[in-house]
Amino acid sequence: MRYFRKHTQHTINRLLTIAAASIILFLSASTAKAQGDAQLTQYWALPTAFNPAATGNSDYLRIRGAARMQWVGIENAPQSFFVLADSPLKFGKKQYIGLGVGMMQESLGLFSNLALDIQASYKLRLFKGILSIGIEGGYYDQKFKGSKVVIPDNDDFHESTDEAIPTQDLAGNTFDFSLGLEYTHRLFWVGAGAKHILQPTIKLSIEGSEASEEQEYETTLPRMVYFSGGSNIQIKNSLFELQPSFLVKTDFKTATADITMRARYNRFISFGLGYRYNDGISAQVGVEFKGFFLGYAYEYPLSAIGKVSSGSHEIVAGYQLKLDFSGKNRNKHKSIRLM
Repeated sequence: MRYFRKHTQHTINRLLTIAAASIILFLSASTAKAQGDAQLTQYWALPTAFNPAATGNSDYLRIRGAARMQWVGIENAPQSFFVLADSPLKFGKKQYIGLGVGMMQESLGLFSNLALDIQASYKLRLFKGILSIGIEGGYYDQKFKGSKVVIPDNDDFHESTDEAIPTQDLAGNTFDFSLGLEYTHRLFWVGAGAKHILQPTIKLSIEGSEASEEQEYETTLPRMVYFSGGSNIQIKNSLFELQPSFLVKTDFKTATADITMRARYNRFISFGLGYRYNDGISAQVGVEFKGFFLGYAYEYPLSAIGKVSSGSHEIVAGYQLKLDFSGKNRNKHKSIRLM
């Protein structure tokens, strides 16, 4: 959840309680607070979305996109779209760096957000594995449809003349900064990414005009930390692999956790189940063929939102190309993320 305040100490957050299109987003307070960034059920498929240190942690140039429709059946429920690309780049004789770019667009009720990011990571060999240190710089744009705010009749708490309630469209932007660490071993991987580390403030003013200070509002991107990990476990004498993974999200005030167990057969088809603490359960399926990947996830809400929504749908699609840095590819940088 993003936190709002007006310069006169009023809070723009009040308008969310009176915007008919946005009220439904806050039926479950715990879910809204945990969703400082756009949510993904197939988080394991887009690791650089939550940690810049994950860039270049494979032998592949990876390009992936994801689309999520959350809480289908609810008007103006969250929708998000990702496009991510990353690749390793040889640096010197034995070291590698990772480079990546990303775009995220989401809509939440009367809000729409756009993030554009550039990522880089440096790799160090450590204890038979690779330690990756990542950095991310980005641009964040936010808009609010104040022209669509609706004040219910006979509202005892708000007045149409309240200066804290904008009735015109607002827009603003800021620069963003993130850091990350990830350790990749032959048997497992673990990481931590800190998004919006400086908690940047976005000044929202009337779109298309130079507003005065009295017409400006502010929104703050809350700092979020993502702890992630997983493994590939080969089942002896079979073509099956088990791929457990987890993602813990926190702003150190609230937290939520995703746990996923997937099974992959012959590096072709995968299926699994996921659970988000006190929020939802999911079923996932994916197919890989000659570098192409297509995944689908359906998530059913366990909170009160399930009374008015049929669930959430998510699709991930992408392509990866094997990179060979030399004729014999002697210095391979392998990752256990076999995607």
